[in-house]
Parts: sequence; C-alpha cells; structure tokens
Amino acid sequence: MNNWKYFIFSVFSVFAGKNGQAAELNKEELPNILWITSEDNGPMLGCYGDTFATTPNLDRLAGESFRYTHAYASAPVSAPARNTIITGVYACSAGNQHMRSWYGKSDTVRYYPEFLRKLGYYCTNNPKEDYNNPAEQTRDIWDESGRNAHYRNRKPGQPFFAVFNSVISHESCIHNSIPPDKLRHDPNQVALPPYHPDTKELRHDWAQYYDKIEDMDAWVGEILKDLEESGEADNTIVFYYSDHGGVLCRSKRFVYETGTHVPFIVRIPEKFKHLYPGDKLGTTVDRLIGWVDLAPTLLNIAGIPIPEWMQGKAFLGHPAATGQEYVFMFRDRMDERYDMSRAIRDKRFRYIRNYQPHRIYGQHNNYLWLAPSVASWENAYKSGSCNQVESVFWEEKPAEELYDTEMDVWEIHNLAGNPDYGQILDRMRNALNEKMICIRDAGFIQEGEYERINERTTMYDYLHSPEYPIAEIVHVANAATMKDKKNLPDLVKWLKSDNRIIRYWAATGLLILGEEAESNVAQLTVALRDPSPDVAIVAAEALYRLGQRQRGVETLLTALENPNVMVRTFALNVIDNLDEDSFRIRQAVENLGEKSKNDKSQERYDLRMVNRLTTKWRDDVRR
Repeated sequence: MNNWKYFIFSVFSVFAGKNGQAAELNKEELPNILWITSEDNGPMLGCYGDTFATTPNLDRLAGESFRYTHAYASAPVSAPARNTIITGVYACSAGNQHMRSWYGKSDTVRYYPEFLRKLGYYCTNNPKEDYNNPAEQTRDIWDESGRNAHYRNRKPGQPFFAVFNSVISHESCIHNSIPPDKLRHDPNQVALPPYHPDTKELRHDWAQYYDKIEDMDAWVGEILKDLEESGEADNTIVFYYSDHGGVLCRSKRFVYETGTHVPFIVRIPEKFKHLYPGDKLGTTVDRLIGWVDLAPTLLNIAGIPIPEWMQGKAFLGHPAATGQEYVFMFRDRMDERYDMSRAIRDKRFRYIRNYQPHRIYGQHNNYLWLAPSVASWENAYKSGSCNQVESVFWEEKPAEELYDTEMDVWEIHNLAGNPDYGQILDRMRNALNEKMICIRDAGFIQEGEYERINERTTMYDYLHSPEYPIAEIVHVANAATMKDKKNLPDLVKWLKSDNRIIRYWAATGLLILGEEAESNVAQLTVALRDPSPDVAIVAAEALYRLGQRQRGVETLLTALENPNVMVRTFALNVIDNLDEDSFRIRQAVENLGEKSKNDKSQERYDLRMVNRLTTKWRDDVRR
C-alpha cells in the first residue's frame, strides 16, 4: 500500500457514522471512485432488457457489476437532480427545486467533494456542474472542474474521485433531425408507448434517440478503456448512471417511471469485495435507491461520518443503512412553466400527487417544443386523431394518480379511483404526506415569496425553522386541490389566514372549484389586494373564470409591472392559460418584451413567456 493511502487510513480508520453507527475500515486501501454519468436516459440498455438498444459496453460492464433495478432520480430534470446529488439533501428541502434557479445554499449544507478532499481525495468533474446554486458557492469545491479535468493530474499515489459526464443522450440530441437514411435504428421498428400516437416525427425521434444511446455507450467504453490503461481499474469502484429519465415527451420533467427510473450499475474490484451489496458480480440488486442517497453513500464508502442534515441513506459501505420502503420524487417549475407534483414509489406501486390539477400536463415549454415529435403529438390531438390514452397528456390532471408498475409498465391506468386499491392509495398517500412534512418541502411556497424570504435568511434555514408551519400547509394544500365542495367553508376561512402561503392555497382551492365557488366572489375580490402578489394573481384568475373579467385583467396588468421576475412569470402563465388577449394585455406584454429585449440571461423566464404569447398571438392572426 502506498504511504499516502496508509496515512489517510491511519487517521480515518474508525468513524462514528450517521445515527451513531461505527464505520470500521481496518486500514484497508482507500478506493478510487469513478462516476460515469450520462444525461436524460432511462434504462434503455440491453442489460436492462431493452432489445432495441445497442449498448455493448454498458452490457459488458453490467456483467462485471451489480445492476440496480430500482434506482430513481429524485427529480426528472437535471439541475434539481444534481443539487440533490451534490448535497445529499432533497432540492425541495432547501428551496432549490425549480428548474433552473440560483437561490443560495445554507452554511449548514456542504457539498460532498468538500468531505472527500479533506480526506485526501483528488476530486475532478468533467465538465458539467449545473447544481442550481449561485456560481460563487460552487466555484472552488473541486480540485479541477472543466473539460480538461482528469484524475491523471493528481499527485502520485493520491486516491481520486472523478466524474465524467456526457451530454450525448441529452434532450437536445433530438432537436435537429438526422436524415432518415442516416439513422442506424429503424423508425419503423420502434415500439411506441401507448400514449404516443403513431406519427412520423415520433417514430423518427425515438429512433434518433436510440442512435444517441448507442453513441453514449461507445463513449462509456472509451472512459473504461482509459481506466484500464491507467492501471487503476483494480483499485477503482465504478458507478454508471443517468441523471434522470427522458427524453421523449412525457418522460423528462414528469414524475413517471419514464422520467425518474434510471440505470445504475456499480463495479467493485475484488479487493473491495467487503463492499459488495450482493453475493457476486453480474447480479441484480432490487433495493430502492434515490439520488439523495448518493452523497451519504460516497462518504460511507470512504469511512467519513455522515452529517445528520443529509437526508439520504448509504446503500454501500460499512455499515450500509437498512433498505427503505419508498423513494420520493418531486417536480416544480420547469423553466418558464409553473406546476407542482410529488411522487412516492415502493417496489411495485407509484403514487403521484398533483398540486396544479387545473393545468394540463402538456403546458407549452419552449425547450421541450424544440423536438419535432412534441408538436406532432400536439397537432394530432388538436386534429382529433388521438385516442383516449393519447389525449390524456393534453388535458387537466387528476389530483391523485396510482399505478401498478408491474402490470402497467407505461402507467396509463390510473387506479386512484378504484376501490379495490383503496388501502394501497391510503398507505401511499400517508407515506407521501409524512415525507413532505419530514423534509419540510419548499414546493408549497410560491416562488414569488422567495425573494422576500432571502432578504433575511436562506430558504433552507427558513424551511427548517419553526416559522414554516409545514404540517398545516400540507393539510391546506391537500384539501384545496381535491376539488371537493365540502372544503369550501374551510377555504374561505383559510383565505383570511395570517400566513401568506395558506392564503395562496386557499385561493387556489377556490380557483379549482370554479363555478362551485361562485358565491365567494366578494372574498376573492378582497384577495385581489393581498400583500402577496401570488395570492392576488390566483384570485384574479378565479374571478376572471367566474365572469369578473375586468377585475382579473387589472390585477394581472399590475403583476406585469412587479419588479420580481418570478411574479411576472407567474402572471404570464395565467394570461396564457386564460387565453387572454385583450388590447391592454397585449400591449403590456409587448412592452415588457421591448423593455427587456437586450437581456439574454437565463433567469428571465418572463421573457420566454413573452415570446410564447407574442408568437401565439401572431400565429392566431395568420390563421
């Protein structure tokens, strides 16, 4: 054993792990750890049973490794998923769940490379970061980060932790169509999921995506070849995984299997067989794991005590935590579009709770619509050529969804209303509520409030203080979004609450009830003057839909002048969903775009909505 590693393990051979458990390492050699990560792909690999996939390198790796069959991204989109990975804290437990955002990290929370570097690891990241935190907080967490970052640059004998990330299979890979005669996978042989209509564009994008999976597999082969040639393969634990699922429409950004179920393969050299999660290499592991578990697992492998604030469970190392019954997933704002869903899954059933059931699944998202297949599906629906299953994506969501993933792999048969599954529904509903309360989920706070909170503290510190009554808020939000008239008296009472978040959900409940809340126009009119702009915007939409159009428009016009970009973005979402195109609204939207036309920053999601609305209005005139 080289002196570097012996010194480290002389110092760190015994730790008190999370929950007081001892991690005894017996001065064994510190393993190198290599993470090979791809983007936006589920388990579309031969080793996972996909016979259409061409993935010889990953199939070979799986034969030498442990292949996890129940691995899930905590979020179905990159930045919140990566925030969860790098911290070991659910992004929605720290106010970092929106795609994409730059809210600051609490001093309590640290990034896992900091722990590994302190132990002596040389930590590299090549090249993508995208951690959903301000750049100044993540700038110095790696020894190297960028296209030239490599473990070969470490000191002689120094252990390494290295990430190599590929964008080959990223969603953007289907934005520009390859000529059909250049495709290696035949579009006519694609087995379309039942929710996709049989359009030329969908078949083409599926085939092109499989080509890119094949290209990504070749890249993995090169990374593994480099490791072999470095002479470090027998000293290195190799992880392969994707950051989340994707990318054909209804996968990425959605908390279904297709958006969250990911490949996860771990190769452990013989010298570290004490870390094996099973009897032998080349077998499967059916333990449920999520991305919040990765950071504590890394620390556990290295014998580093797992901080109490980390929310995941170590699934490798000594001792590994006991398995968990559920994994939890979340979805919030996706770029310029507001929505909120939460999901929990055991080894068979998936339960989804939709907190914006008055919105369709397929809200227009600029980036998603760059794929030709998405517009082809939307056009098929608008032309009336979609069947019932194919049409669901373009219609309002139910508040609850429950799927038997063994019997219904594509999750198209919602069992939430089936009395035969009532006990399962109750069990999973309760488990989800407990989880959201336990992690103090930030998703219930409208984003327009973040700026006000951040003026005095970080979102994490606010969320984890007594100031945030999460249990009460979850109760109110659940009642508000079930569209049950019996909750009307409570909604009216909650609309007078001292808590801005509770008032927001009360107003949302009245909006969802629609005509059944018609007797509450007076209360909604008062809410137009709420000090929270988001509450006022929801009340404006509710009144608009109840025939009080002018009152609604006036409030929306005021919101478009709000200095908070996320308040403006929310108001523009409402304008689009109302199809409101009066002269004053059009003029205000166009003026907003004109005043900001030179601002190209990614934060300006209001400008994406401006472009969406002005394009839609222009297309309406042409028609």
